[in-house]
Amino acid sequence: MSALTVSNDNAAPHVPVLIDEVMAALAIAPGETHVDGTFGAGGYSKAMLDCGAARVFAFDRDPLAIEGGERIAAASGGRLALVPERFSRMRQALADRGVDQVDGVTLDIGVSSMQLDQAERGFSFQSDGPLDMRMGREGRSAADIVNEADESELADILYHYGEEKQSRRIARAIVAARPITRTGELAEIVRRAVGHHPGIKKDPATRTFQALRIAVNEELAELEEGLEAAEQVLKPGGRLAVVTFHSLEDRIVKRFLKERSGAAGSGSRHLPEAKAGPAPTFEAVAKAVRPSDAETERNPRARSATLRAARRTAAPARASNIKGRHA
Repeated sequence: MSALTVSNDNAAPHVPVLIDEVMAALAIAPGETHVDGTFGAGGYSKAMLDCGAARVFAFDRDPLAIEGGERIAAASGGRLALVPERFSRMRQALADRGVDQVDGVTLDIGVSSMQLDQAERGFSFQSDGPLDMRMGREGRSAADIVNEADESELADILYHYGEEKQSRRIARAIVAARPITRTGELAEIVRRAVGHHPGIKKDPATRTFQALRIAVNEELAELEEGLEAAEQVLKPGGRLAVVTFHSLEDRIVKRFLKERSGAAGSGSRHLPEAKAGPAPTFEAVAKAVRPSDAETERNPRARSATLRAARRTAAPARASNIKGRHA
């Protein structure tokens, strides 16, 4: 087993977030077909199978996650199919496998616990490693961005994707310290730039690392495209469940479900009545669900999680407004 190979046995310290709430939202009936758009260590997929799903198509762009899931797939008796793809491509990937519609789609957005825990992947500043952050192990790395982007571009990335108020100061410090190749180096540069005092609850490097990870993996565009893909593959009555971990992600999901359920508002009473829009493609949009105190105590990474769920109507999927990144 290589140093980066992921183990998915029962001893793996991976705890799926809001697992009971997600399964309740999916309301899986025996014989159904479901998509786990973010396989990771397989927690949601295994729960779907335990709930009686006849088939689960598990997507992950990380080849190590797919490799680690092979034993689970082998033990499923053909019920679990691993798909080494981005979840935004679920429509095409399912069609290639003879599937047009499914009963449920689940997305657990962001970096997985096992990716964070592997220093060699470069996602976390908790332990030193190469400044990588690529989920799919291809394309531009965090080190490429840090060392090649100009100061203005770096500041924009930190501000928009990390909501970092001191983005310009940090970008200036990064440019002055280049080349930077290690997570530990970058974390220290950020701490020095903004000031790091013992006892501060949140490490000053947190937002910078979040921003770079989102930029490297195009996570927000992936989420937008993935929501549209889910709309396209869900059959009438199909359920969508999305777990997010920060406000940027949650706002995208909230806005999507608000628009698609026809709850985006009727405009001003002083203006002419707006022409009726397309029929809602989602209904029964549930209130946001957040982890209980007991869950966050057991699993601190669950603290910022939010679950949003809805049910697909029979209305045709809407035309995409997003210029796709994939053929």
